[in-house]
Amino acid sequence: MSEPTPPLTGVTPLTPDEFRRRAMQIEAEVGNVIVGQRDLIRQVVVTLLAGGNALLEGVPGLAKTTLIRTLADVIDCRFSRIQFTPDLMPADIIGTTLISEDEQGRKSFRFEPGPVFANLVLADEINRATPKTQSALLEAMQEQTVTVAKTIHRLEPPFFVLATQNPLEMEGTYPLPEAQLDRFFFKINVAFPTTAELVEIAQRTTGARQPTIRHVASGATILEMQALARTVPIASHVMTYAARLISATHPESREAKTATKQYVRYGASPRGMQALILASKILALLDGRDNVAFIDLKAAALPALRHRIVLNFEAQAEGISSDSVVKTILETVKEE
Repeated sequence: MSEPTPPLTGVTPLTPDEFRRRAMQIEAEVGNVIVGQRDLIRQVVVTLLAGGNALLEGVPGLAKTTLIRTLADVIDCRFSRIQFTPDLMPADIIGTTLISEDEQGRKSFRFEPGPVFANLVLADEINRATPKTQSALLEAMQEQTVTVAKTIHRLEPPFFVLATQNPLEMEGTYPLPEAQLDRFFFKINVAFPTTAELVEIAQRTTGARQPTIRHVASGATILEMQALARTVPIASHVMTYAARLISATHPESREAKTATKQYVRYGASPRGMQALILASKILALLDGRDNVAFIDLKAAALPALRHRIVLNFEAQAEGISSDSVVKTILETVKEE
């Protein structure tokens, strides 16, 4: 078993049981507002506890914005919302340097932080902005820093970007570049609610009674949960299986099966491996286990890999999705 990560300064050490209890409380509180969507809530919470960023895709009106607002209230963190539009500029996101004048008339440069300086940032309809503006988030998402006029500004942890995008078939959308997609820990597809869930949504949103939200965690608690998740051990043969799954997404690899060779142009990057392992550690803790199992890797595979696989023209022509390729890989790569 690996050596545990030293506890953060000023934070009471957390046990695995406490980790699970806190995470369940977060999910339950969010579920008081969001009807159904249990898988969606679980995957967003896993991304948060992994210290990553999530991309949610679905048609308008599926409570994607409400979800992140509710999550910010539940964990009592600073929330910021950026509405992406075609005329949005990078400075509107990261901030800009201004010239200020004091009472004596002396002028100096002053940095005015943008909305990205928050704990939870909602990038709403991110694919409605131009690629230049989309790329303004890259440094913040990967390094948790912002560079303006050669000065590096650090973002306060925990830092979590939850971006929403409309399906690319809709009007006024720009596809996200592969480099930016790879920065997202999970890509989560938001399913349309069932008939029973639609009825429940109408009852909750059109009545006089509104659900109340409790703060069940703080930013410091989230940071310690992130640290604890990294201490979960993973056996060498399970780690090797994860590596074989990643290799199987590359058409030139010996692990590649027929579907990969036929439909995939580029496979998942090493970030896909990192996301797969870290998400599996969190899923193991949430399931009450102290080590990663094959079932955890399989549960994390779709959201961790679907946006990291670039399909070729043949796949697009035949209507093959990256989800179907990942499912085929999970079926054909054997546990050893």
